[in-house]
Amino acid sequence: MNPPDAGARTLARAFLEQTLSSEGNALLLEHATREQVLRRLASTGRVAPARGATPPDAGASPAPAVTASEIASARDLESLAALVASCTRCTLHESRKNPVFGEGAAHARVVCVGEAPGKHEDDTGRPFVGRAGQLLDRLLMSIGLPRTSVYICNVLKSRPPRNRDPLPEEVAACAPYLLRQLALIEPEVIIAFGAFAARTLLETKSALGRLRGTVHRYSGYPVVATYHPAALLRNPGWIRPTWEDLQIVRGMLDGAGDREARIG
Repeated sequence: MNPPDAGARTLARAFLEQTLSSEGNALLLEHATREQVLRRLASTGRVAPARGATPPDAGASPAPAVTASEIASARDLESLAALVASCTRCTLHESRKNPVFGEGAAHARVVCVGEAPGKHEDDTGRPFVGRAGQLLDRLLMSIGLPRTSVYICNVLKSRPPRNRDPLPEEVAACAPYLLRQLALIEPEVIIAFGAFAARTLLETKSALGRLRGTVHRYSGYPVVATYHPAALLRNPGWIRPTWEDLQIVRGMLDGAGDREARIG
């Protein structure tokens, strides 16, 4: 095998320096193609195209990012999903295999919101699959809600590399999609599964333990916060508290109204 030439070494060194200097660019280490590396480095001025070489996508205009106005104007979930499929509002579209828009009843009474897609979700394009998804199904059935009767989605529509925490700019880029999903579905209650989803929706840094047991509000919609099914797989002792949280949801659906008092 021939050793890499000086140009290749320069490219590799610049790529690693740029990637390791910013957590937001860590996704490049996992999924980037050579063309994406060249495009990213050229955009920052770190590497100039070789003499006589044609820059990647030369002559092609980059796809414009979906605007907040376009998102707010989506007439139904199908047209909103199409916008997500072509979205470039943050860099996560470069590394994802599939966007994970959401699924379920178009006018569900309950919307379940998680943090972000994981590997199984990225592979399938579906939210809450795998062991955590199976546990979610059982939890919902415990309060009489088959999976097909609710709507399930995440704060983010693309998987962060290596399941790292979403970055603030990624949350900001995806928030209009979630707001439009809720406006189209008009649920009676949102269940925020996991600390990140709860803190994001409620714009707070409070621990999940302080958010549980009380009905909160997100853009006018009642929110009940509880543990993420993946956390329950690691900590089975939290299943009972989660079931208690879901009883609040059941009571709201049965007409008991918002419960302000903490439980358990």
